[in-house]
Amino acid sequence: MILISLPIFFIAVVIHEYAHGWVAYKLGDPTAKYAGRLTLNPLAHIDMMGTIVLPLLLIMMRSPFIFGWAKPVPINFALLRRPRQDIFWVSIAGIAANLLLAVFLAFLLRIRLFPLNSYGWLFLNYGIIINLVLAVFNAIPIPPLDGSKILLRFLPTDLARSYLQLERFGFLILIILLWMGLLRKIIWPLVITLARSLGVSF
Repeated sequence: MILISLPIFFIAVVIHEYAHGWVAYKLGDPTAKYAGRLTLNPLAHIDMMGTIVLPLLLIMMRSPFIFGWAKPVPINFALLRRPRQDIFWVSIAGIAANLLLAVFLAFLLRIRLFPLNSYGWLFLNYGIIINLVLAVFNAIPIPPLDGSKILLRFLPTDLARSYLQLERFGFLILIILLWMGLLRKIIWPLVITLARSLGVSF
């Protein structure tokens, strides 16, 4: 399972971060490009804790899902043409990339590219699930996850500033929620529903 899950996870988080950088570049911010991060090379995106240690721990703990993060692509929101609006598109790009990848893998699953229960078949199934987990996880509106920046688009300016102050506690909040089992209760039912709609059986 590790040999299948980890490569898929690497692919998923790299595409997620690349999507952020690519959309930011198209909207006027070349920071990721100049930093050498507008690439699909996984070595440019690996974060030791989020990309390697946490996923391995979750696998060893037999977690029903794997999540984590890559090194965030540097983005200078001040360089965006319309910062408040464009932050929304940059943030949603990563989630959309994982959803689109899940849909693409589901298409390959439906056309029976690989025999049932083969390594290729398992790769596609795990790929769909991992990408859906990353999409749903990143959509949670807790700073610094993408969902928080998507929510900012709809908050009044004063409330948005106060909301952003949560970012310094964001990782701690996520750890507490994970320890309490709330993330599993939020993420997993949504992932199962989405995965079944794409043809993945449990």
